[in-house]
Amino acid sequence: MSQDKVAYSTDQAPSPAASYSQAVRKGNTVAVAGQVGLDPATRQLVEGGVAEQTRQTLTNVVAVLAAAGATMDDVIMMRVYLTSHEHFAAMNEVYQEFVQAPFPSRTTVFVGLAPGMLVEIDALAVL
Repeated sequence: MSQDKVAYSTDQAPSPAASYSQAVRKGNTVAVAGQVGLDPATRQLVEGGVAEQTRQTLTNVVAVLAAAGATMDDVIMMRVYLTSHEHFAAMNEVYQEFVQAPFPSRTTVFVGLAPGMLVEIDALAVL
């Protein structure tokens, strides 16, 4: 039996700048699109470095999860995209404020992001 795919959004996270949903749920699975360190009220990158951007990014992930009826406790996988190896320790320190054991699995890769963006994070949750 086919289950409907439902999109979720919230004004507590930046609205998509292209053709994608903040989150999509199908069955008991919720996929959260990559979030960055944009303040949803101003649509500007938060000031500071990777720690401040990571905190805002994860705050945006939490808001999108909530809109879809999920929490960080439901997250089984996170993917972190960083622009520099040197940002890993600062990102990881903030990341630990948002997760608890048993921790989600995680992949961290080093990529090019839009100018000024230092981190992007997406999530997969199961309800």
